[in-house]
Amino acid sequence: MKVSVFGLGYVGCVSAACLAGRGHEVVGVDVNQVKVDLVNDGKAPVVEEGIGELVADVVGSGALRATTDVREAIANSEVSLICVGTPSEPNGSLCTTYLERVTEEIGTALAERGGRHTVVFRSTMLPGTCLNLLVPILEKAVGGTAGVDVGVAVNPEFLREGTSVRDFFDPPKTVIGQLDVASGDVVAELYEGLPGEVFRVPVPVAEAIKYADNAFHGLKIGFANELGAVCQALGVDSHQVIDVFLADRKLNISPAYLRPGFAFGGSCLPKDLRSLVHAAQRADISVPILSHVLPSNADHLQRAVELVERTGKRKVGLFGLSFKPGTDDLRESPLVELAERLFGKGYDLKIHDANVSLSRLLGANREYIETRLPHLAQLLADSVDEVLEHADVCLVGTKDPAVLAALPHGDGPVIVDLVRLPDAEARRAEPGYMGLAW
Repeated sequence: MKVSVFGLGYVGCVSAACLAGRGHEVVGVDVNQVKVDLVNDGKAPVVEEGIGELVADVVGSGALRATTDVREAIANSEVSLICVGTPSEPNGSLCTTYLERVTEEIGTALAERGGRHTVVFRSTMLPGTCLNLLVPILEKAVGGTAGVDVGVAVNPEFLREGTSVRDFFDPPKTVIGQLDVASGDVVAELYEGLPGEVFRVPVPVAEAIKYADNAFHGLKIGFANELGAVCQALGVDSHQVIDVFLADRKLNISPAYLRPGFAFGGSCLPKDLRSLVHAAQRADISVPILSHVLPSNADHLQRAVELVERTGKRKVGLFGLSFKPGTDDLRESPLVELAERLFGKGYDLKIHDANVSLSRLLGANREYIETRLPHLAQLLADSVDEVLEHADVCLVGTKDPAVLAALPHGDGPVIVDLVRLPDAEARRAEPGYMGLAW
Protein backbone atom coordinates (compact mmCIF):
# COMPACT_ATOMS: atom_id res chain seq x y z
CA MET A 1 0.00 0.00 0.00
CA LYS A 2 0.99 3.63 -0.40
CA VAL A 3 1.23 5.11 3.10
CA SER A 4 1.96 8.57 4.48
CA VAL A 5 3.07 8.86 8.11
CA PHE A 6 2.66 12.24 9.81
CA GLY A 7 5.13 12.95 12.61
CA LEU A 8 8.65 11.46 12.60
CA GLY A 9 9.23 11.12 16.32
CA TYR A 10 9.61 7.74 18.03
CA VAL A 11 6.23 6.35 17.02
CA GLY A 12 6.12 7.87 13.56
CA CYS A 13 9.69 7.05 12.58
CA VAL A 14 9.43 3.47 13.80
CA SER A 15 6.00 2.98 12.19
CA ALA A 16 7.19 4.44 8.88
CA ALA A 17 10.39 2.38 8.74
CA CYS A 18 8.72 -0.86 9.83
CA LEU A 19 5.84 -0.45 7.36
CA ALA A 20 8.39 0.19 4.62
CA GLY A 21 10.23 -2.91 5.78
CA ARG A 22 7.03 -4.90 5.28
CA GLY A 23 6.85 -3.86 1.64
CA HIS A 24 4.65 -0.76 1.79
CA GLU A 25 5.61 2.40 -0.06
CA VAL A 26 5.94 5.01 2.70
CA VAL A 27 6.43 8.76 2.81
CA GLY A 28 7.11 10.36 6.18
CA VAL A 29 5.88 13.89 6.83
CA ASP A 30 7.20 16.32 9.43
CA VAL A 31 7.37 20.09 9.88
CA ASN A 32 10.96 19.73 11.08
CA GLN A 33 13.25 19.94 8.06
CA VAL A 34 16.14 18.42 10.03
CA LYS A 35 14.17 15.21 10.63
CA VAL A 36 13.12 15.06 7.00
CA ASP A 37 16.69 15.52 5.79
CA LEU A 38 17.96 12.85 8.17
CA VAL A 39 15.45 10.30 6.90
CA ASN A 40 16.20 11.12 3.26
CA ASP A 41 19.88 10.62 4.05
CA GLY A 42 19.07 7.16 5.38
CA LYS A 43 19.52 8.16 9.02
CA ALA A 44 17.01 7.79 11.84
CA PRO A 45 16.00 10.99 13.67
CA VAL A 46 15.61 9.00 16.90
CA VAL A 47 17.91 6.72 18.89
CA GLU A 48 16.39 3.28 19.11
CA GLU A 49 17.67 -0.29 18.87
CA GLY A 50 17.63 -1.45 15.24
CA ILE A 51 16.06 1.67 13.79
CA GLY A 52 19.25 3.07 12.24
CA GLU A 53 19.92 -0.03 10.17
CA LEU A 54 16.27 -0.37 9.19
CA VAL A 55 15.94 3.26 8.03
CA ALA A 56 19.15 3.00 6.00
CA ASP A 57 17.87 -0.18 4.37
CA VAL A 58 14.36 0.99 3.43
CA VAL A 59 15.52 4.43 2.28
CA GLY A 60 18.21 2.78 0.18
CA SER A 61 15.65 0.52 -1.46
CA GLY A 62 13.30 3.44 -2.17
CA ALA A 63 10.56 2.14 0.13
CA LEU A 64 10.81 5.14 2.49
CA ARG A 65 11.32 8.85 1.91
CA ALA A 66 10.33 12.01 3.78
CA THR A 67 8.91 15.45 3.01
CA THR A 68 7.52 18.57 4.64
CA ASP A 69 4.88 18.89 1.91
CA VAL A 70 1.48 17.64 3.13
CA ARG A 71 -0.19 17.95 -0.27
CA GLU A 72 2.52 15.99 -2.03
CA ALA A 73 2.36 13.23 0.59
CA ILE A 74 -1.43 12.97 0.37
CA ALA A 75 -1.34 12.97 -3.43
CA ASN A 76 0.94 9.94 -3.34
CA SER A 77 -0.74 7.82 -0.65
CA GLU A 78 -4.00 6.01 -0.01
CA VAL A 79 -3.79 5.84 3.79
CA SER A 80 -2.31 8.29 6.31
CA LEU A 81 -1.08 7.42 9.80
CA ILE A 82 -1.11 10.38 12.20
CA CYS A 83 1.64 9.98 14.79
CA VAL A 84 2.03 13.53 16.09
CA GLY A 85 2.56 14.22 19.79
CA THR A 86 -0.21 14.76 22.33
CA PRO A 87 1.69 16.21 25.31
CA SER A 88 0.19 17.30 28.62
CA GLU A 89 -0.96 20.86 29.16
CA PRO A 90 0.24 22.53 32.40
CA ASN A 91 -3.04 21.54 34.11
CA GLY A 92 -2.65 17.89 33.08
CA SER A 93 -5.18 17.96 30.23
CA LEU A 94 -4.33 16.55 26.82
CA CYS A 95 -2.91 18.92 24.23
CA THR A 96 -4.61 18.24 20.89
CA THR A 97 -3.19 21.24 19.03
CA TYR A 98 -0.92 19.18 16.76
CA LEU A 99 -3.67 16.65 16.08
CA GLU A 100 -6.12 19.36 15.09
CA ARG A 101 -3.59 21.10 12.86
CA VAL A 102 -2.51 18.01 10.92
CA THR A 103 -6.11 16.80 10.59
CA GLU A 104 -7.11 20.07 8.98
CA GLU A 105 -4.06 20.04 6.70
CA ILE A 106 -4.81 16.49 5.56
CA GLY A 107 -8.47 17.34 4.99
CA THR A 108 -7.59 20.37 2.90
CA ALA A 109 -5.19 18.30 0.79
CA LEU A 110 -7.81 15.59 0.33
CA ALA A 111 -10.38 18.15 -0.83
CA GLU A 112 -7.98 19.15 -3.59
CA ARG A 113 -7.05 15.58 -4.52
CA GLY A 114 -10.44 13.87 -4.34
CA GLY A 115 -10.99 10.12 -4.10
CA ARG A 116 -11.23 7.80 -1.10
CA HIS A 117 -8.47 8.06 1.48
CA THR A 118 -8.25 6.59 4.97
CA VAL A 119 -7.01 8.71 7.88
CA VAL A 120 -5.69 6.62 10.77
CA PHE A 121 -5.02 8.25 14.14
CA ARG A 122 -2.15 6.50 15.91
CA SER A 123 -1.50 9.26 18.47
CA THR A 124 -2.65 8.62 22.03
CA MET A 125 -5.88 10.51 22.71
CA LEU A 126 -8.76 10.35 25.16
CA PRO A 127 -12.05 8.67 24.22
CA GLY A 128 -14.25 11.08 22.28
CA THR A 129 -11.33 13.03 20.77
CA CYS A 130 -11.62 11.41 17.36
CA LEU A 131 -15.39 11.48 16.88
CA ASN A 132 -16.17 14.73 18.71
CA LEU A 133 -13.16 16.87 17.79
CA LEU A 134 -11.14 15.52 14.89
CA VAL A 135 -13.82 14.05 12.63
CA PRO A 136 -15.74 17.38 12.44
CA ILE A 137 -12.47 19.15 11.54
CA LEU A 138 -11.75 16.56 8.87
CA GLU A 139 -15.27 16.64 7.42
CA LYS A 140 -15.27 20.42 7.23
CA ALA A 141 -11.91 20.52 5.48
CA VAL A 142 -12.74 17.68 3.08
CA GLY A 143 -16.27 18.88 2.44
CA GLY A 144 -17.61 15.37 2.87
CA THR A 145 -18.71 12.72 5.35
CA ALA A 146 -16.37 10.56 7.40
CA GLY A 147 -16.94 6.88 6.74
CA VAL A 148 -18.33 7.69 3.29
CA ASP A 149 -16.09 10.18 1.52
CA VAL A 150 -13.07 9.65 3.76
CA GLY A 151 -12.14 6.68 5.90
CA VAL A 152 -11.35 7.15 9.59
CA ALA A 153 -9.82 4.76 12.11
CA VAL A 154 -7.94 4.82 15.40
CA ASN A 155 -4.95 2.48 15.67
CA PRO A 156 -3.13 2.88 19.03
CA GLU A 157 0.46 1.74 19.22
CA PHE A 158 1.98 -0.49 21.87
CA LEU A 159 5.65 0.29 21.24
CA ARG A 160 8.10 0.50 24.12
CA GLU A 161 11.02 2.85 23.67
CA GLY A 162 14.16 0.74 23.46
CA THR A 163 12.39 -2.25 21.92
CA SER A 164 9.93 -0.52 19.60
CA VAL A 165 11.15 -2.12 16.36
CA ARG A 166 10.82 -5.59 17.87
CA ASP A 167 7.45 -4.63 19.36
CA PHE A 168 6.19 -3.50 15.95
CA PHE A 169 6.95 -6.85 14.33
CA ASP A 170 5.83 -8.86 17.38
CA PRO A 171 2.96 -6.86 18.90
CA PRO A 172 1.00 -8.02 21.96
CA LYS A 173 -2.16 -7.16 20.02
CA THR A 174 -3.39 -5.03 17.14
CA VAL A 175 -6.29 -2.70 17.91
CA ILE A 176 -8.35 -1.16 15.11
CA GLY A 177 -11.02 1.34 16.08
CA GLN A 178 -13.04 1.57 12.90
CA LEU A 179 -15.60 4.20 11.97
CA ASP A 180 -16.74 1.89 9.16
CA VAL A 181 -15.77 -1.59 7.97
CA ALA A 182 -13.92 -0.34 4.89
CA SER A 183 -11.67 1.85 7.05
CA GLY A 184 -10.94 -1.08 9.34
CA ASP A 185 -10.10 -3.27 6.36
CA VAL A 186 -7.43 -0.79 5.22
CA VAL A 187 -5.75 -0.77 8.62
CA ALA A 188 -5.94 -4.55 8.92
CA GLU A 189 -4.19 -4.88 5.55
CA LEU A 190 -1.29 -2.76 6.83
CA TYR A 191 -0.49 -5.32 9.52
CA GLU A 192 -1.59 -8.51 7.79
CA GLY A 193 0.55 -11.46 8.82
CA LEU A 194 1.87 -10.00 12.07
CA PRO A 195 1.46 -12.14 15.21
CA GLY A 196 -0.94 -11.29 18.02
CA GLU A 197 -4.71 -11.08 18.16
CA VAL A 198 -6.49 -8.38 16.12
CA PHE A 199 -9.34 -6.49 17.79
CA ARG A 200 -11.69 -4.48 15.58
CA VAL A 201 -13.68 -2.30 17.94
CA PRO A 202 -15.62 1.00 18.05
CA VAL A 203 -13.44 4.11 17.84
CA PRO A 204 -13.84 5.21 21.52
CA VAL A 205 -12.90 1.72 22.72
CA ALA A 206 -9.65 1.88 20.75
CA GLU A 207 -8.89 5.28 22.24
CA ALA A 208 -9.51 4.01 25.79
CA ILE A 209 -7.43 0.84 25.46
CA LYS A 210 -4.10 2.68 25.39
CA TYR A 211 -5.03 4.50 28.60
CA ALA A 212 -6.10 1.24 30.24
CA ASP A 213 -2.74 -0.30 29.35
CA ASN A 214 -0.58 2.59 30.49
CA ALA A 215 -2.54 3.24 33.69
CA PHE A 216 -2.21 -0.43 34.63
CA HIS A 217 1.49 -0.47 33.81
CA GLY A 218 2.03 2.55 36.06
CA LEU A 219 -0.11 0.94 38.75
CA LYS A 220 1.92 -2.27 38.60
CA ILE A 221 5.22 -0.42 38.92
CA GLY A 222 3.92 1.70 41.80
CA PHE A 223 2.48 -1.36 43.54
CA ALA A 224 5.74 -3.30 43.26
CA ASN A 225 7.77 -0.34 44.52
CA GLU A 226 5.48 0.34 47.48
CA LEU A 227 5.42 -3.34 48.43
CA GLY A 228 9.20 -3.41 48.12
CA ALA A 229 9.55 -0.45 50.48
CA VAL A 230 7.28 -2.10 53.08
CA CYS A 231 9.11 -5.41 52.75
CA GLN A 232 12.46 -3.70 53.23
CA ALA A 233 11.19 -1.96 56.37
CA LEU A 234 9.97 -5.30 57.73
CA GLY A 235 13.23 -7.10 56.91
CA VAL A 236 11.78 -9.19 54.08
CA ASP A 237 13.37 -9.83 50.66
CA SER A 238 10.86 -8.15 48.33
CA HIS A 239 12.17 -9.96 45.25
CA GLN A 240 11.52 -13.35 46.82
CA VAL A 241 8.01 -12.19 47.68
CA ILE A 242 7.39 -10.99 44.12
CA ASP A 243 8.84 -14.18 42.62
CA VAL A 244 6.23 -16.23 44.48
CA PHE A 245 3.53 -13.63 43.73
CA LEU A 246 4.26 -13.82 39.99
CA ALA A 247 4.18 -17.62 39.99
CA ASP A 248 0.43 -17.50 40.70
CA ARG A 249 -1.12 -17.39 37.22
CA LYS A 250 -4.59 -18.27 38.49
CA LEU A 251 -5.35 -15.20 40.60
CA ASN A 252 -2.42 -12.76 40.46
CA ILE A 253 -1.11 -12.55 36.89
CA SER A 254 -4.37 -13.39 35.20
CA PRO A 255 -7.75 -11.90 34.21
CA ALA A 256 -9.00 -12.55 37.76
CA TYR A 257 -10.56 -9.48 39.44
CA LEU A 258 -10.09 -7.29 36.36
CA ARG A 259 -13.73 -6.99 35.27
CA PRO A 260 -15.52 -3.78 36.30
CA GLY A 261 -18.17 -4.73 38.83
CA PHE A 262 -19.18 -3.88 42.38
CA ALA A 263 -16.95 -3.03 45.35
CA PHE A 264 -14.90 -5.77 46.98
CA GLY A 265 -15.36 -6.96 50.56
CA GLY A 266 -15.17 -10.08 52.69
CA SER A 267 -13.12 -11.17 55.64
CA CYS A 268 -9.72 -10.98 53.89
CA LEU A 269 -9.10 -8.15 51.45
CA PRO A 270 -10.20 -5.16 53.56
CA LYS A 271 -8.60 -6.53 56.74
CA ASP A 272 -5.28 -7.35 55.09
CA LEU A 273 -5.06 -4.05 53.25
CA ARG A 274 -5.65 -2.18 56.51
CA SER A 275 -2.98 -4.24 58.27
CA LEU A 276 -0.41 -3.70 55.51
CA VAL A 277 -1.02 0.05 55.35
CA HIS A 278 -0.84 0.27 59.15
CA ALA A 279 2.48 -1.60 59.15
CA ALA A 280 3.82 0.81 56.53
CA GLN A 281 2.73 3.82 58.57
CA ARG A 282 4.40 2.44 61.70
CA ALA A 283 7.60 2.09 59.68
CA ASP A 284 7.22 5.66 58.32
CA ILE A 285 6.84 4.32 54.77
CA SER A 286 4.58 6.32 52.47
CA VAL A 287 2.33 4.00 50.42
CA PRO A 288 -0.14 6.30 48.61
CA ILE A 289 -1.32 3.59 46.19
CA LEU A 290 -1.98 0.94 48.82
CA SER A 291 -3.44 3.44 51.29
CA HIS A 292 -5.96 4.65 48.72
CA VAL A 293 -7.27 1.23 47.65
CA LEU A 294 -9.92 1.07 50.38
CA PRO A 295 -11.03 4.71 49.90
CA SER A 296 -11.31 3.99 46.16
CA ASN A 297 -13.44 0.95 46.97
CA ALA A 298 -15.68 3.05 49.22
CA ASP A 299 -16.10 5.65 46.47
CA HIS A 300 -17.17 2.93 44.05
CA LEU A 301 -19.79 1.71 46.50
CA GLN A 302 -21.03 5.29 46.86
CA ARG A 303 -21.62 5.39 43.09
CA ALA A 304 -24.34 2.79 43.57
CA VAL A 305 -26.00 4.92 46.23
CA GLU A 306 -25.88 7.91 43.90
CA LEU A 307 -27.52 5.92 41.09
CA VAL A 308 -30.45 5.19 43.40
CA GLU A 309 -30.63 8.83 44.47
CA ARG A 310 -30.69 9.88 40.82
CA THR A 311 -33.92 7.96 40.22
CA GLY A 312 -35.84 10.06 42.78
CA LYS A 313 -37.64 6.91 43.96
CA ARG A 314 -37.84 5.75 47.58
CA LYS A 315 -38.94 2.09 47.49
CA VAL A 316 -35.83 0.02 46.89
CA GLY A 317 -35.17 -3.68 46.45
CA LEU A 318 -31.75 -5.30 46.83
CA PHE A 319 -30.90 -8.73 45.42
CA GLY A 320 -27.85 -10.23 47.10
CA LEU A 321 -26.35 -9.57 50.51
CA SER A 322 -23.40 -11.90 51.10
CA PHE A 323 -19.97 -10.73 49.98
CA LYS A 324 -19.60 -13.64 47.54
CA PRO A 325 -22.29 -15.60 45.64
CA GLY A 326 -23.06 -19.06 46.98
CA THR A 327 -22.13 -18.21 50.57
CA ASP A 328 -23.88 -16.66 53.58
CA ASP A 329 -20.75 -14.77 54.68
CA LEU A 330 -21.80 -11.19 55.44
CA ARG A 331 -18.56 -9.99 57.04
CA GLU A 332 -17.54 -6.71 55.41
CA SER A 333 -19.88 -7.44 52.52
CA PRO A 334 -20.16 -4.36 50.30
CA LEU A 335 -23.83 -5.21 49.81
CA VAL A 336 -24.40 -5.00 53.57
CA GLU A 337 -22.65 -1.62 53.53
CA LEU A 338 -24.85 -0.55 50.62
CA ALA A 339 -27.99 -1.65 52.45
CA GLU A 340 -26.84 0.18 55.57
CA ARG A 341 -26.29 3.42 53.66
CA LEU A 342 -29.66 3.23 51.90
CA PHE A 343 -31.50 2.35 55.10
CA GLY A 344 -29.72 5.19 56.89
CA LYS A 345 -30.91 7.60 54.21
CA GLY A 346 -34.49 6.60 54.86
CA TYR A 347 -35.13 4.40 51.82
CA ASP A 348 -37.91 1.82 52.12
CA LEU A 349 -35.75 -1.27 51.61
CA LYS A 350 -36.46 -4.94 50.93
CA ILE A 351 -33.61 -7.47 50.55
CA HIS A 352 -33.52 -11.01 49.17
CA ASP A 353 -30.58 -13.39 49.21
CA ALA A 354 -31.43 -17.09 48.90
CA ASN A 355 -28.36 -18.02 50.95
CA VAL A 356 -29.01 -15.66 53.85
CA SER A 357 -31.40 -16.55 56.64
CA LEU A 358 -31.26 -14.68 59.93
CA SER A 359 -31.97 -17.86 61.87
CA ARG A 360 -28.92 -19.58 60.34
CA LEU A 361 -26.41 -16.79 60.98
CA LEU A 362 -23.88 -17.82 63.62
CA GLY A 363 -20.79 -16.53 65.40
CA ALA A 364 -18.83 -13.65 63.87
CA ASN A 365 -21.22 -13.59 60.94
CA ARG A 366 -24.23 -12.91 63.18
CA GLU A 367 -22.29 -10.50 65.36
CA TYR A 368 -21.24 -8.48 62.31
CA ILE A 369 -24.76 -8.13 60.93
CA GLU A 370 -26.21 -7.24 64.35
CA THR A 371 -23.66 -4.43 64.56
CA ARG A 372 -23.93 -3.11 61.01
CA LEU A 373 -27.55 -3.86 60.07
CA PRO A 374 -29.55 -4.66 63.22
CA HIS A 375 -32.85 -4.19 61.37
CA LEU A 376 -32.07 -7.01 58.91
CA ALA A 377 -34.99 -9.18 60.09
CA GLN A 378 -37.54 -6.59 58.99
CA LEU A 379 -35.75 -5.98 55.69
CA LEU A 380 -35.34 -9.57 54.48
CA ALA A 381 -37.87 -10.87 51.94
CA ASP A 382 -38.61 -14.56 51.48
CA SER A 383 -38.85 -14.44 47.70
CA VAL A 384 -37.73 -12.62 44.58
CA ASP A 385 -41.35 -11.74 43.78
CA GLU A 386 -41.81 -10.07 47.16
CA VAL A 387 -38.97 -7.68 46.38
CA LEU A 388 -40.20 -7.01 42.84
CA GLU A 389 -43.71 -6.22 44.09
CA HIS A 390 -42.28 -3.78 46.63
CA ALA A 391 -39.58 -1.95 44.71
CA ASP A 392 -39.55 0.96 42.29
CA VAL A 393 -35.76 0.55 42.07
CA CYS A 394 -34.02 -2.83 42.12
CA LEU A 395 -30.30 -3.13 42.81
CA VAL A 396 -29.00 -6.42 41.41
CA GLY A 397 -25.93 -7.63 43.28
CA THR A 398 -26.15 -11.31 42.36
CA LYS A 399 -26.41 -13.54 39.29
CA ASP A 400 -28.70 -16.00 41.06
CA PRO A 401 -30.62 -17.74 38.21
CA ALA A 402 -33.91 -17.21 40.05
CA VAL A 403 -33.29 -13.48 40.17
CA LEU A 404 -32.16 -13.28 36.54
CA ALA A 405 -35.23 -15.16 35.36
CA ALA A 406 -37.60 -12.88 37.26
CA LEU A 407 -36.14 -9.47 36.37
CA PRO A 408 -38.57 -7.68 34.06
CA HIS A 409 -37.73 -5.89 30.83
CA GLY A 410 -39.25 -2.59 29.78
CA ASP A 411 -42.01 -1.52 32.15
CA GLY A 412 -41.29 -2.21 35.79
CA PRO A 413 -38.80 -1.09 38.39
CA VAL A 414 -35.59 0.70 37.48
CA ILE A 415 -32.79 -1.87 37.32
CA VAL A 416 -29.47 -0.80 38.85
CA ASP A 417 -27.00 -3.43 37.69
CA LEU A 418 -24.05 -4.00 40.05
CA VAL A 419 -22.76 -7.23 38.46
CA ARG A 420 -23.00 -6.73 34.67
CA LEU A 421 -26.04 -8.91 33.97
CA PRO A 422 -25.70 -11.50 31.17
CA ASP A 423 -28.16 -9.47 29.05
CA ALA A 424 -26.66 -6.10 29.99
CA GLU A 425 -25.99 -5.14 26.36
CA ALA A 426 -29.66 -5.59 25.44
CA ARG A 427 -30.85 -3.87 28.61
CA ARG A 428 -28.67 -0.80 28.01
CA ALA A 429 -31.14 0.28 25.34
CA GLU A 430 -33.96 0.24 27.89
CA PRO A 431 -34.77 3.51 29.73
CA GLY A 432 -35.11 1.75 33.09
CA TYR A 433 -31.63 0.20 33.13
CA MET A 434 -28.58 1.69 34.86
CA GLY A 435 -25.17 -0.02 34.84
CA LEU A 436 -22.77 0.79 37.68
CA ALA A 437 -19.62 1.12 35.54
CA TRP A 438 -20.68 0.29 31.98
